[in-house]
Amino acid sequence: MPRFKLTHQWASVGAVLLLIVLLAIPGILWRSQQLTDVRANYRSPMAPVFLVPGSSATQNRFNDLVKELNAKTKTKHSLLRVEVMTNGQLKMSGTIRPGDQRPFIVVGFEDRRDGTANILRQAQWFTIAFKVLQQTYHFNHFSAMGHSNGGLVLTLFMERDLAATKAHAERLMTIASPFNLEEPNPQVDTPLFKQLVAGRQNLPQQLVVYSIAGTETYGGDGIVPFDSVDRGKYIFQKRVQHFTQITVTGADAKHAGLPENQQIVKLIRQDLLN
Repeated sequence: MPRFKLTHQWASVGAVLLLIVLLAIPGILWRSQQLTDVRANYRSPMAPVFLVPGSSATQNRFNDLVKELNAKTKTKHSLLRVEVMTNGQLKMSGTIRPGDQRPFIVVGFEDRRDGTANILRQAQWFTIAFKVLQQTYHFNHFSAMGHSNGGLVLTLFMERDLAATKAHAERLMTIASPFNLEEPNPQVDTPLFKQLVAGRQNLPQQLVVYSIAGTETYGGDGIVPFDSVDRGKYIFQKRVQHFTQITVTGADAKHAGLPENQQIVKLIRQDLLN
């Protein structure tokens, strides 16, 4: 009889412990989900602005632009310039000031030649630089601007490699980016344009995109046909959160000078930095 009482008591204790475990499971699962949500929504204090120049331009391409942007703001943006070598090594100049939450990071390439094959390689080199910088400065969200082929490099990066970095792309501004390269015939789709359209499903849905075209003439900015820039709508529309296309005209609307065009400088302040 005493042995039976002891066994019965242990059975009761076991039942109570089992009940406690069962009641605790929902709380454990809820807490785990809560931590997952917090990690997913966390934004690091730093949110750099990447600037990528077009073909033939170096990592010094935007020095004057950054000076102008800093001239009319109380909080100056640091400038870090990165050159990606063909072997994947990085050369850096400039610095990011401690506490600067919105530094400019210019990424240029040792091989600055034009052409589809090199644009694709530059997108891969940009990914190398992005990952190194992300590990160094511990940011998980950013915005970016690309001039000419630089806009293609950034678009390819966002389609192909962004997801693996777990970083959030907030805003993208492309200036005179030739999504159909320099093809003058609007009836012809280049292989690169087809690749960009095919990869559009990988673009982040919360991305805000501004595509700026310059029109020195009715047909384009003197180098890039307007139709080529206009084709950005087939890549971004109905995929990203917002897509805005802007056309800039006038005497300062030539391809090479567009980043310093005063209308575009205002758009950068208004739509990319604010």
